[in-house]
Amino acid sequence: MLKVSGIDVYYGDLQVLWDVSFEVPEKEIVVLVGANGAGKSTTLKAISGLLRPARGTIQFGGIRLDQAPADHIIGYGVAHVPEARRLFREMSVEENLVMGSLSPAAKKKRKETLEWVYGLFPRLRERRKQAAGTLSGGEQQMCAIGRGLMALPKLLMFDEPSLGLAPILVQDVFEIVKRINGEGVTVLLVEQNVRQTLALCDRAYVLENGRVVLHGTGKELMANGHVKEAYLGL
Repeated sequence: MLKVSGIDVYYGDLQVLWDVSFEVPEKEIVVLVGANGAGKSTTLKAISGLLRPARGTIQFGGIRLDQAPADHIIGYGVAHVPEARRLFREMSVEENLVMGSLSPAAKKKRKETLEWVYGLFPRLRERRKQAAGTLSGGEQQMCAIGRGLMALPKLLMFDEPSLGLAPILVQDVFEIVKRINGEGVTVLLVEQNVRQTLALCDRAYVLENGRVVLHGTGKELMANGHVKEAYLGL
């Protein structure tokens, strides 16, 4: 479904990614693992069109995302749930959700998709008229995920969905990711909670200093000595 091939990405003159390649097969959960500053969020921004690779290609279902305008990419079926949620705080929950369905295809099915999202997140239905900025951290994350789903994505990318949440809510987030994938949505997940993500995913790639240094199934990486020492504290 998604194929990233040999991308180099810069912020100005500063190179952040070197020759990064990986694939996300349809209907799988694929995880990018790495420490802060490894290049995980930069990779998602490159796929979303917020950054342009200086070299390499990003293909999604035969479409070159690295050559597409950023505002077209969501229409191709790629949605991005950003780090720190990035909600419109003064707008209501439902207004935030509707903002995710602005592409022509999503707009046509807005009513049905909204019901689907409320089915996944009953708490959002209860708070649909409430200002998004007044929600708890967990509820804001639900709203951000729901907004991404309103775009009817084929691929949904999550950037640190459990960041800043109480431990009791972290497991809820992973259950939500699993449930969304079970509904047929392919998932690309960036997350520092390595143990839980490796247990959840079909395959994973380890990024270190802007380079892919390891890849394999979740089970294979859980058993890898370097991953155990560097990321699992074993």
